[in-house]
Amino acid sequence: MIKGTTKLLGVIGHPVEHSQSPKMHNAAIASLGLDYIYLPFPVQPKDLEDAIAGFRAIGVVGFSITIPHKQAIIPLLSEVSDIAQAVGAVNTVKNTAGGWIGTNTDVEGFITPLFAYNRDWSQTEAVILGNGGAARAVVAGCAKLGCASIHVVGRNRENLNGFQQSWSNSPLAINNLHIHLWEELPNLISQADLLVNTTPVGMSPKVDQSPVDTDVMARLKKDAIAYDLIYTPRPTKFLQQAKTQGAIAIDGLEMLVQQGAIALKFWLDKEPPVDVMRQAIQ
Repeated sequence: MIKGTTKLLGVIGHPVEHSQSPKMHNAAIASLGLDYIYLPFPVQPKDLEDAIAGFRAIGVVGFSITIPHKQAIIPLLSEVSDIAQAVGAVNTVKNTAGGWIGTNTDVEGFITPLFAYNRDWSQTEAVILGNGGAARAVVAGCAKLGCASIHVVGRNRENLNGFQQSWSNSPLAINNLHIHLWEELPNLISQADLLVNTTPVGMSPKVDQSPVDTDVMARLKKDAIAYDLIYTPRPTKFLQQAKTQGAIAIDGLEMLVQQGAIALKFWLDKEPPVDVMRQAIQ
């Protein structure tokens, strides 16, 4: 029930109507019996600064950030966490007496589902498909896990060089990051212990597509982990291909839940009901 005392949380983006976050967070808020509501706020890039000022004026407690604001918001914040600085993107912001504090929950959200598998991460070769914003969180996650080598595969040499260079002044010391053009994937995939798709290829409605050709996926190790950040459809063609090879498949739904749970704890300093959040969006 919304009352005069109800406090505001939300998510900003453009577009934002598709977001599953309100469903997930409002289920958690109801389960905790808190006087909060979580709303989607469509904010165009030109209106970002005005929107943040307005949120401050009306006492919004905190908010999530999705495309296209994850980098543009950084100059508007009073403080940015080390992990968000390393990734170069903020996806969660909290209102404090000293101003807005920004962090990034995608990194922990990415690695948390991996802890269910008993692996020696120091012996793990990670191969990451794509070199966009999502790949940055995955690289940071693989570095935190302590992976032996981190290989990023992209289609444009200039973009790949820029991606690698961007980590040179990062708070995270990443000395084992290697970049590769897409043509090198057939050789790389055979040594992958962890294969991660950060590209949008295979996302609904183009469910018949995969970033990896079937004959290339046939080189994947039987006990490898294939992880797709996409969660619609479930499973993606990429994960179907990997499971055919006997690999362990993880989709993006669990990452969405875990990063949301970390955000809720950041805002409210309460243990989030992760099972309730998961059930709300399954």
